Amino acid sequence: MQDVNILVVDDEKEIAELIEIYLVGDGYKVFKAYSAQEGLDILEKEDIKLVLLDIMMPGMDGFEMCKKIRQSNNVPIIMLSAKSTDLDKILGLGTGADDYVTKPFNPLELTARVKSQLRRYTQLNPESDRTKTEQEIQIRGLAINRENHKVTVYGEEVKLTPIEFDILYLLASNAGRVFSTDEIFERVWKEKVYEANNTVMVHIRRLRGKMKEDTRGEKIITTVWGVGYKIER
Repeated sequence: MQDVNILVVDDEKEIAELIEIYLVGDGYKVFKAYSAQEGLDILEKEDIKLVLLDIMMPGMDGFEMCKKIRQSNNVPIIMLSAKSTDLDKILGLGTGADDYVTKPFNPLELTARVKSQLRRYTQLNPESDRTKTEQEIQIRGLAINRENHKVTVYGEEVKLTPIEFDILYLLASNAGRVFSTDEIFERVWKEKVYEANNTVMVHIRRLRGKMKEDTRGEKIITTVWGVGYKIER
């Protein structure tokens, strides 16, 4: 995994160095930044595959840095924060993060989440030259190509993060079926839900925004109140 570069952005050097020890132990190459601007500079110069981003930093905080990254880059972002309230998680995910880990964290849990996000990113950005049979789902104005991970809505390409793509593909490939938020979480994140959280809701809201559902006046993702979400043919 020496060709997999991970950026750790945290103004607490001890934490950044601790994370580096565990990631290097798993075979990753680690770049450390102790401020948001330093992290953005590294992102411009290096081929970074994942960002571990602390929220509470002086100057530009993690929320603002996440927004800036998302202006041009779909690299997976895992937020790190000492705050564990649902509001903080919603803010983090709402700015474009893919996952959220609370400090103090279990190093094994952190590395497991890193591996999970990297698997999705690799699938979303295949580097293989092999010729593949095109597989496309078309539902009304929505078109999803599983092989090249291209999504268009009424002919307009929509750039999605790996998590967003997986949620949309799950709903579209099971058109008409209602999925609860817990089931979506377990299918997409490959983890059991142990407590109520708003993670899926935040990602659905981001998906709807990118697909411009509000301005088009037609909802591709339907909310079934008290049950979950679905996409109808």
